[in-house]
Amino acid sequence: MNKIANKTIINNVLLEESANDKDIVVLCSDSRGSAGLGPFAKERPDQFVEVGIAEQNLVSIAAGLAVSGKKAFAVSPASFLSTRSMEQAKVDVAYSHTNVKLIGISGGVSYGELGMTHQSANDIATMASIPGMRAYLPSDRFQTEKLMRALLKDTDPAYVRIGRNAVEDVYEEGNVPFEMNKATMIQDGADITIIAAGEMVQGAKAAGEALKEKGISARVLDMYCIKPIDEEAIIKAAKETKMILTVEEHTKFGGLGSMVAQVTAANCPTKVVSLTLPDTPAISGKSPAIFKYYGLDGEGIVKKVCELLG
Repeated sequence: MNKIANKTIINNVLLEESANDKDIVVLCSDSRGSAGLGPFAKERPDQFVEVGIAEQNLVSIAAGLAVSGKKAFAVSPASFLSTRSMEQAKVDVAYSHTNVKLIGISGGVSYGELGMTHQSANDIATMASIPGMRAYLPSDRFQTEKLMRALLKDTDPAYVRIGRNAVEDVYEEGNVPFEMNKATMIQDGADITIIAAGEMVQGAKAAGEALKEKGISARVLDMYCIKPIDEEAIIKAAKETKMILTVEEHTKFGGLGSMVAQVTAANCPTKVVSLTLPDTPAISGKSPAIFKYYGLDGEGIVKKVCELLG
């Protein structure tokens, strides 16, 4: 069982790269513990900025540093980063096209028992709606590392959402297919396509394997790149499989399902069904329990596919 959280991978990559690149600067909003940034703050004090509980200032200061030539990584809980500082993300980062990477930690329902105030079930709709802002949801530690190293090489704004705790590996170390802004096909199939992102990918992968045993051929796509979304992969799936099921740790409005439906409606109309969090405050509890309750785990996905295919 994997015990290394994605946030630890982010810290490790930034710590490694910042040793030789003094332009890398990391900022946080009194969240170094939650973000796993303790080692970075200790070893790179001159490249670390503690802003305190002031998310709007966090993003604006990051933008100012980027204008000065720095590669700024602003880290804060996704629930606050995507709401309290939306104007700063829109104007200071995206509109001004500053080299700021916004890292939303403890995304979705991963704050668990803290309830709706700490849930970020609408952050993708928020961030992806901003012109010039990219949005990514890496599925495991290996993909997180690939994504971080890719983001360090470009200067465009981006929002990255990760969960709080360690998640099971989707890929194997040393065998991580990754192409920037392209979905990864985990399993091919002809009956239905399951498209998932972030922590939902592990459940989708498990569902794909379970469905195969039932004689159902399911294509499974890891759509870690929510924006820009991989339209080619979606259109191909719409043409080659009977229908599409999207799975996301997000409200049904403005997230992965909405984007997939827009692509298919414009290019290759097909049935698109979305498994999402409800349009009400989600229940409180640990992530696995919440996923199970709403049918967002492997078992729930299998059940939904069987219903759809009759």
